[in-house]
Amino acid sequence: MKRVKLRIDELLAKNNLTQAQLSEMTGVRQAAISQLSRGFVSRVSIEHIEKIANALDIDDINEIMTLIDGD
Repeated sequence: MKRVKLRIDELLAKNNLTQAQLSEMTGVRQAAISQLSRGFVSRVSIEHIEKIANALDIDDINEIMTLIDGD
C-alpha cells in the first residue's frame, strides 16, 4: 500500500524557516505545522497544503508530498 509522506521539515530547512515562522506566513496553527512536519496526521487538510504552497511559492505538489511504499 502507498502512503503519503509530507516534506514539511525539508521545506523548513530549505527555506531556513521555523515552524513558528511558517505558521505566521500561512495562518495555520503552529501545532498543525508541527504535526505535519512529523507526519503524525491521519488526514491532511488540502487548505493547509494550499496555504503552505502559496506561502513558499511552490507550484509542484511533489515538493510538499510524495508517495512511498507503506505497511
